[in-house]
Amino acid sequence: MRAALSVSASFSASPASASVGLLPLTTERTYPAELATAVARGAVVVDIRTSAERTAQGTLPGALAIDSSLLTRRLDPAGPERLALAVDRDVEWVVVSADGPAAHRSVAALQELGLRRATGLVGGYAAIRTAGLVDAVTRARHIAEDVARVTAH
Repeated sequence: MRAALSVSASFSASPASASVGLLPLTTERTYPAELATAVARGAVVVDIRTSAERTAQGTLPGALAIDSSLLTRRLDPAGPERLALAVDRDVEWVVVSADGPAAHRSVAALQELGLRRATGLVGGYAAIRTAGLVDAVTRARHIAEDVARVTAH
């Protein structure tokens, strides 16, 4: 079950000026117990933790490790720096951070690009490890395809 978190923000140019208006922002979430199901239907898991965090906490086998500052450029299907997996705006992406909040900020940026199926993993890597689901991503379709390509040579 994916859940949406809706947040509205009001911005003004200065404290004395009138509000410009409400900007709705919806962030989709994936829960750790749903990760294997998401991967089975073709979701691509993206680990945005820093290299230092991955070293300290452990790797997430099967996930794409992409620095959060590069995420929108790598997942935008219309961008010149896109990944081969970023074929269109309907790819399902599950973004994983160390503990969750950074993933939800990244998902908001992806949704602004029109990537409507981007979700953030609630609780991040810490929740995956606690639930014993670190290996859930290795069953991803893109991982199986990569293994088949490598072993075919």
